[in-house]
Amino acid sequence: MRKALLHLKKADPVLGGLIERIGSYAIEFLEPSFGTLAKAIVYQQLSGKVAQVIYQRLAGATGDGRLTAEAALRLSPARMRALGLSKQKIAYLRDLAGRTVSGEVDFAALKRLPDRLVYRRLMALKGIGTWTVQMFLIFALRRANVLPSADLGIRAAVKKAYGLTELPPPAAVEALARPWHPYCTVACWYLWRSLEAKAGL
Repeated sequence: MRKALLHLKKADPVLGGLIERIGSYAIEFLEPSFGTLAKAIVYQQLSGKVAQVIYQRLAGATGDGRLTAEAALRLSPARMRALGLSKQKIAYLRDLAGRTVSGEVDFAALKRLPDRLVYRRLMALKGIGTWTVQMFLIFALRRANVLPSADLGIRAAVKKAYGLTELPPPAAVEALARPWHPYCTVACWYLWRSLEAKAGL
């Protein structure tokens, strides 16, 4: 990690300032499992705080607080709707749960695949797009060079840190991030943390 921090500090003085202010890199990883990918689906297009409440309700409704594919399938769509999930997300979660139980989705196998194949496998599933795969790559598969340039939190953090007048489009974030490679994940963690202490992480 020392190598990554030295690289980012040298490559980008603004990011270097965030690193100095925030301190040690302390990302919290999750298991590469159904529950983790389901969490990313729940978090789609919601603020971190709202999504966290809904996910906690969903996990709590399983009885033991663990959201497995089997537990998700035991919850009726009506029950899931009452927990705050949209009809679309309920459909996505139930589809993923069914494919996980059948063995079509093999989370253990994803750990051995390069990023491009993880994108291909997961984006073939209903309701899973680029952002959801990126969150899974970062927090479950622990990949070091992921840049979720369309993430609203990243864009807001870049606007604030770099003194921009408007929210930068994803292409502008990607251009700014060129010097961060091959440690974009680390850079993004500091950007998220620059907005608030936990930033929904």
